[in-house]
Amino acid sequence: MPEIDPICPLCDRPIPDGDGSLHHLIPKLKGGKGGPTVLLHVICHKEVHATLTEGQLAREFNTVEALRAHPRLEKFLNWVRKRPPSFRSKVPGRRRPR
Repeated sequence: MPEIDPICPLCDRPIPDGDGSLHHLIPKLKGGKGGPTVLLHVICHKEVHATLTEGQLAREFNTVEALRAHPRLEKFLNWVRKRPPSFRSKVPGRRRPR
């Protein structure tokens, strides 16, 4: 029987083998070491940390429901749900000089 890929709790898409990233609902630096974790797509995990500070994650956004309700993350999740499960985007950063 084939194994079923886990589902990302943020975007509800399957996570292909080896494409997941463990997210601490309460950041380790804010007392979450050994606390609850969820497996997310790498792209979803990067967006969470690009959007929120460790303090915000610890205080206000320490559940999947709270993360989904954040306006920027909600917009991102609506966008990424239309992409295939293995979709990865380029990492945002400084543009290279021409």
